[in-house]
Amino acid sequence: MSTSADPDAPRETSLSRHGLTVAAMTGMSRVSGFIRDMVLSYFFGASAFADAFFVAFRIPNFFRRLFAEGAFSQAFVPVLAAYRAGRDRKALMEFVAVMTGNFGMLMLLVSAIGVLAAPALVALFAPGFWQHPDKLALTTEMLRITFPYLGFISLTAFAGALLNAHDRFAVPAFTPVLLNLSLIAAAIIGAHAFDQPVIALAWGVFAAGLVQLLFQLPSLARLHVLVRPRLDRNHAGVRRVGRLVVPAVFAASVSQINALIDTLLASLLMTGSISWLYYADRLLELPIGLVAVTIGTVMLPNLSRLHASRSTAGFARTIDWGLRTSLLFAVPAAAALYILAVPVIATIFYRGALTVFDVRMTALALQAFAVGLVAFTLVKVLAPAYFAREDTRTPLRFAVVAVAVNVTLNLALFRVMGHAGLALATSVAAIVQSWLLMRGVLRGGHYRPDAGFYRYLLKIAVAALVMALPLIYMAPEAGAWLHATTPTRAMWLSALCIGGGVIYFVAVWSLGVRPAQLRYRGDRA
Repeated sequence: MSTSADPDAPRETSLSRHGLTVAAMTGMSRVSGFIRDMVLSYFFGASAFADAFFVAFRIPNFFRRLFAEGAFSQAFVPVLAAYRAGRDRKALMEFVAVMTGNFGMLMLLVSAIGVLAAPALVALFAPGFWQHPDKLALTTEMLRITFPYLGFISLTAFAGALLNAHDRFAVPAFTPVLLNLSLIAAAIIGAHAFDQPVIALAWGVFAAGLVQLLFQLPSLARLHVLVRPRLDRNHAGVRRVGRLVVPAVFAASVSQINALIDTLLASLLMTGSISWLYYADRLLELPIGLVAVTIGTVMLPNLSRLHASRSTAGFARTIDWGLRTSLLFAVPAAAALYILAVPVIATIFYRGALTVFDVRMTALALQAFAVGLVAFTLVKVLAPAYFAREDTRTPLRFAVVAVAVNVTLNLALFRVMGHAGLALATSVAAIVQSWLLMRGVLRGGHYRPDAGFYRYLLKIAVAALVMALPLIYMAPEAGAWLHATTPTRAMWLSALCIGGGVIYFVAVWSLGVRPAQLRYRGDRA
């Protein structure tokens, strides 16, 4: 069991404090991301140009989440925690140097291959573009520009994992803001420099990758972990990470794989389908980013330290804290996004090149995604419980099942329900995956919810229902939102969100839920 004398053991309320830090920085990232998407939707709407850019942007992002945020971080952080627990500074620095060199070389090679293989990648991930040669050529040209972003941002994620492992969460959480600012500048200022304005967005992505990497370096230097890279494939720590990373590639990135499958099939549907899914997914990312990603980010290094110190009580308590905190916000967010799909999309995106039809189609996708919002959140919260124990094979099996469910339902629904069927299939797959992850944690004895947890969950569900009924009653009809002015829509949506939030938290309080119940207590009894 870890004790208070252990400097690496989580102190009381440390997760809550770090969670607030990450949530604040992530909030800035999501708000700037919304502004970015408002700018993109204004200039490019859901046009063929927008579809082409979103494919050219999604492909390197997909590989980024495979190599960096999805798999590499989940395999690297637990091994790093073990080195830190060993208290051998020289061995730790040697491990970091070798991982930096090996990972950097891998990303250089992958980026070069991606640039050369751009036509094949577009054909693989957007086969429907073959029917539109101009769209295919434009997407290929932009992918050659955006693909090096993979190398920059993967190294950025590696740097962020190092910072997170040292309880420095603010800088990595703020870094995505730089991408949003770069794309906003590219759309508003840089587009005038190109015959085809959308190409400016591709260069904005390239520049953002480099800027985000440079932004991390001073923080690494202050921690004295900015070391000279070197290559050594036979290093014990590298081999250990290598054994973990292969199954983690799939296990940690199932949502990205499902999203890419959605894009592939959406390319076979009418023009705009890819864009509708993109805009809906961006709205879904707000609660997922603020809640699930925030909690998962601070949980992984702490769970890894607790596992390394053999603190089973602290491990279980951390999972309980993550579940309670995430469910408190994810359940009402899912209800609100489903009910207010048209109002949210009309308020944020309906201007410029985006049409009424685009708003309604995007709303259908958002409602389908909202069905799985709680499940998406639970996946992010529960997965660290496996990766912290260096168990990547179990979540890999669950990920295979989830992707199989997604593909099966995609093929069954996309011709009948169009892009909304793709979104619904992704939600059902997330529900299956979250159930499997939860069942595995319970069967493994790593967490045992008590009767109080189930009462807590019931109170949240009742409070969300109490909030939902007034929202349904008070929200104007969809037609009114579409015909109202932008200031009016903003005023209506603000009133509904604030009013709904007040109703929900008053209901939660009335049912007996108190902030003290969400206070993380480290490894204390």
